[in-house]
This record gives sequence, C-alpha cells and structure tokens, in this order.
Amino acid sequence: MRRLLITSCLLLLATSAAVAHDTWVQTNTNLIRVRDAVHIDLMLGNHGNDHRDFKLASKIDPAGGELKVHSPSSKIYDVKDQLTDLGYAPKEGFWTTKFATSEAGIYVIEHTMDRVVNHGKPVRSVRSAKSFFLASASLDKVPADLPGFEKPLGHALELVPVTNPVAPMGPGKAIQVRVLLKGKPLANGRVSFIPRGQTLAKDFDEQFERRTDEQGLASFAPTTGNYYLIVVHHQSPDEKTKDYELTQYSATMTVFVPDVCPCCGE
Repeated sequence: MRRLLITSCLLLLATSAAVAHDTWVQTNTNLIRVRDAVHIDLMLGNHGNDHRDFKLASKIDPAGGELKVHSPSSKIYDVKDQLTDLGYAPKEGFWTTKFATSEAGIYVIEHTMDRVVNHGKPVRSVRSAKSFFLASASLDKVPADLPGFEKPLGHALELVPVTNPVAPMGPGKAIQVRVLLKGKPLANGRVSFIPRGQTLAKDFDEQFERRTDEQGLASFAPTTGNYYLIVVHHQSPDEKTKDYELTQYSATMTVFVPDVCPCCGE
C-alpha cells in the first residue's frame, strides 16, 4: 500500500510538472473609434488544473517574451516596454498598457514566450496568445468582415480565426478556429472555449470543448455574450535536450462576444 501511494504521488507530480501556466491577452473593449485607445492586459492563469477556468494565478515576468500589436496596414508596434504592473506583490495582479489607434480596421495583439520552466522537472514551455479589436470611423456603422484576422503569425502552436472574431459577432454566431502546429493543421487537438466565470467539467467538457478535424478546425457557437478564452495544448515528449525533458506548447485566444452584434444590431 505504501509503495502504491508513493508511485501515485510521483505520477501526479510528473503530470503536474508537464502542465505549464498559459498566458493570455485581452482588451477592455473590442470596438473603438479611430484615434481612440484600448487597454491591453497581459495575464497568467492557473493551469495545473489543465485549464478549466478563466482565473488568474500568479503574474508572468514579461522580460522573457514579446508583446506586439499588428495594425491593419501591417505595421508592428512593440509595446512590451510600456507595460505597467497592476499588482502590489511580485506574484499578484497583471500587466497592462494603453494603445492608441491611428487607422481603421482590425488590430491583432500577440504575445509569445519560449523558456524552460521547472515545477518538478525541466520543461520547455512555448506559448502564444492572441486578441483582436476593431477601430471604426463610426460606432453606428461598423463594417463587417474586415480582413487581417485570418493571417497566421508563425507561432509554433497557433490558433488562427477562420470566422471574424470581432464583427459580425454575437450569440449564435460560431467562433471557428484552425489549430496549426509548426504551420500544419493539428488533428484531434482539444480546444477549450471557456466563458469567463465558468469552470469546465473534468476530463472533456462536451458543452465547451471540441476536437479538431483533419484540417485542424474547431467551431463553437456561444449562446450568451461574454469574454471567451480559447485554449489548446500540445506536448512533444520527443523534443528534449540535456536542458529539458519535453516540450509543452500552448496557444490561447480571447474573443469578446457582445450581447448585440455591432454590425446588424441583432
């Protein structure tokens, strides 16, 4: 019995060590007027529970990653050095910055990080995160289906929207994504669509999780307005060196679903 207990503890430690914390980025709004600004938040969640919720846990060190904004005209703005710490303690709160727009269209925010972490054993953690917002000349007449959201950014593991993640968007409108692993579609990947305030069921949540098909596609139709955190993980035990024992990939994307579509008012 004692040997069985020790073995079980070791297995639990090994499993927990392989699950790295994920990052995500989000904005205070997904729709602004041109020349207005959004607030961009960089957050870290508790994913020792295999990412079943939208809750913060600890605070990431931004020094080892990149935080950039891609404009509609493909200009890239590095905003990492502009981050402000909103926590009193080193591991509390999150980071934020303000970004002012100068042109109309869809903006893409990306965060990337590649580092070795050790929570019992050394693991290479390769992370990517995305969020989107739209700058419009008028909030009364918001254009639909603007391009720019569908372009892969070349992340090792990447969530790429297939449907517009900003407008048109609302309850009943499907959020469809493609999962790419090193540029190729990832089949049978588990994609979680986590509403803020909701904790997913253990193992596989039939309501909020999907498996990707052969083309790497997964789709989810929200029934209510909310922030949704979309997450996918992939482990590569064969990708190891003397410095780490396996490689853990994670990709996240936040989508704000309004209760009323900004394009059609439905």
